[in-house]
Amino acid sequence: MSTTDDAKSAAAQARADLATTLDGIEDKLNVPKRAKELSDKAMDSYRENPIPWIIGAAAVAVTAIGLIAWAIFGDDD
Repeated sequence: MSTTDDAKSAAAQARADLATTLDGIEDKLNVPKRAKELSDKAMDSYRENPIPWIIGAAAVAVTAIGLIAWAIFGDDD
């Protein structure tokens, strides 16, 4: 093989490696795709065991109501 052929082969391999890397970066930064994956994971978790989700939602509701009541009825001296 000649030096030119070696250089062309190395350049082709570098382009292929770069394309693979850029595809990986694009996949990691694809926000709609990541949001869908997270949503699917949460739904699967809820279907498997909804009790922690219900407890968490109740805790958030109680906290929100408490903060609103505190803001309304709190002492504003």
